[in-house]
Amino acid sequence: MTDEPIGTGAGRPPQDQLSITGIECFAHHGVFDFEKREGQVFVVDLVLGIDTRAAAASDDLEDTVNYGSLTMDVKAAVERDPVDLIETVAQRIADVCLLDPRVEWARVTLHKPDAPIDATYSDVALTITRTRGNAHD
Repeated sequence: MTDEPIGTGAGRPPQDQLSITGIECFAHHGVFDFEKREGQVFVVDLVLGIDTRAAAASDDLEDTVNYGSLTMDVKAAVERDPVDLIETVAQRIADVCLLDPRVEWARVTLHKPDAPIDATYSDVALTITRTRGNAHD
């Protein structure tokens, strides 16, 4: 994957990127019963493709993504309804991000640093990218 913006093409302006990293959540996701019972920390990193020109011109929060509200919505989405797989949680997060029509695409990295693996490791992380129009593809 390149660092070039997603969603650019003929006649479309380059998308700016808004990053929110290190959103810490406590949730009960996992395949094992003890994961659902005891819970664990999950960490979310977001990169969103947005066009910030209207907000830059108006200096008005209504013309951009409110990252404070979005962070709380993402945290709530992670912390509700336990599921087995981080893939399911990552999709849930992308869906929340794409609810705002100003978000053209969302790159979600979901970290599960305390995954039950019997080995020394630093992190388990899944990264997905969803664009408007293919959020569930």
